[in-house]
Amino acid sequence: MKSLMLIVLGNTEISTVPGISVAGATPELTKLTPPADAEYLFYEKPKIIDVIPVTPEGHPTPAIITKAARELANFPLIIVRGGTYLAPLVPHVHISDHVGRDFRKEPALPGAEEIIERARLFGEELSKLPIEELVIGESTPGGTTTAQAVLWALGYEARTSSAAPNNPQSLKEEVIKAGFERAGIKPGDFKEKPLEALKQFGDPMMAAVIGISQGFTGEVVLAGGTQMLAVAALLKALDEDLDRFMIATTRWVINDRSSTFIETAKEIGVISYAADLNFSKSEFKGLRDYENGYVKEGVGAGGATWLAVKAGFSPEDVSKKVEELYRRLMELKAT
Repeated sequence: MKSLMLIVLGNTEISTVPGISVAGATPELTKLTPPADAEYLFYEKPKIIDVIPVTPEGHPTPAIITKAARELANFPLIIVRGGTYLAPLVPHVHISDHVGRDFRKEPALPGAEEIIERARLFGEELSKLPIEELVIGESTPGGTTTAQAVLWALGYEARTSSAAPNNPQSLKEEVIKAGFERAGIKPGDFKEKPLEALKQFGDPMMAAVIGISQGFTGEVVLAGGTQMLAVAALLKALDEDLDRFMIATTRWVINDRSSTFIETAKEIGVISYAADLNFSKSEFKGLRDYENGYVKEGVGAGGATWLAVKAGFSPEDVSKKVEELYRRLMELKAT
């Protein structure tokens, strides 16, 4: 077993700020998105809620890409509960049930060190297995806002991406500035205090991925978009050697000019891979709209495609399998 994929689930109260996240049909439903994403990877549809996680406009979760890649390449996958409102109804590793708080009102993650320590123990156990590479994805609604807050606190002039075609950047900045005022800091004030940046503005997914990455001694692929830039920046600030790390994302994130993915990755010093998926000729509008800036990444979509490509499949194969899965979803919905 050379590669193992993990999907780390996290929730933050920031996702319930109206307009900040479209990783769910309503702000309140974003609380259910992480466990529902995890369940869909193993079943035809989630157990915790009787619908597939969608954006308010009905675009399917990027878990459909991860599921497609996994059905092709059959790589092993473990769900990790980094900190969510509800546990997924599939076998999983429990790290924490601490949810990230609204950092405008209070520190987001005062228990960050405990989450990191538990996750580190898990990473150390994985190092004892014949695994050369960990591919770590995430499902964390609202996570691009916590990521941007952490990056700002560390001194990066970064703009994170969004699952919406119109990135709510002004709203993100308003929320982050309110958090900085509450904490009494300016951008860059936590450059030498990465754990404080995480405690004040982060989310449990970040803490869990940091701990796992520190405990595991092999290669690590951070499978995600701009959220994983914050993880990489925290790891660097914690004196981790980024030579064994890579970010695997999708071309939709790379091409998102409302974010600074390329510039920030270069500034942090982490290399990246972009899955060249294309849904422009899909028969389904929900998938074609990925080409118009919807969804972009999540649930390890880029990393799962990376594993499928390493197993001999092409991005086109993954795209075709996604089409097949979406058709199955439509048939289920019709029954």
